[in-house]
Amino acid sequence: MADPVISSEGLGVLHLFCTGAQTADWGAIAEAVTKAEADEVQVIPVAMLGHKADVAFMVLAADWWKLRDLQTALLAAGLTLSDSYVSMTEISEYAAGVPEEMRNMRLYPELPPGDKPAWCFYPMSKRRNPGQNWFTTSFEERKEMMYGHGKSGREFKGRILQVITGSTGVDDYEWGVTLFGQFPDDLKEVVYTMRFDEASAEYAEFGPFYTGIVSTVSELAERVG
Repeated sequence: MADPVISSEGLGVLHLFCTGAQTADWGAIAEAVTKAEADEVQVIPVAMLGHKADVAFMVLAADWWKLRDLQTALLAAGLTLSDSYVSMTEISEYAAGVPEEMRNMRLYPELPPGDKPAWCFYPMSKRRNPGQNWFTTSFEERKEMMYGHGKSGREFKGRILQVITGSTGVDDYEWGVTLFGQFPDDLKEVVYTMRFDEASAEYAEFGPFYTGIVSTVSELAERVG
């Protein structure tokens, strides 16, 4: 067995977007997910909407090898990767000093929330344009903008669970954003509302959006596979 590859704190997060659901071996997929979950890996299966993927798996584990093992098993079962994203749970520099309970919720989330089946994921970065460079503004200015951004998000408490993971240095964007919504239109409304905050309106660059329904492996096998 390879030595574990573990961050000093938090979890590795892997989003896998797959095609080939109609020809995959769903018995092998179920076995792979069950084995991963027994090894302290969180696996959130998602039935995807649209052409970008048939199914998705959001996977969280302390050891990156466990993420890789599940990826290998899913591909061996006949799924084909159409896209993926690598990130890590983190505490933002603007949230230093948050209570321990809140810190643990961000570093070690327990997913999925049982009452929020609507799901989407998108990556994002902050702009570095001349005259519009997030990283040349002062920390206090950035902190104030992020507080305003967070205030808008808190208006959706109970309707949306937002999981922001860091990907600077490990994938193409700086953050991955995963939203779990009570209703599909909650996803639209929260993104629309928060785009008007200065932190987003002036400085945010968004990647592609992936949208689906939080599911189970057995339901994916029946309704997608």
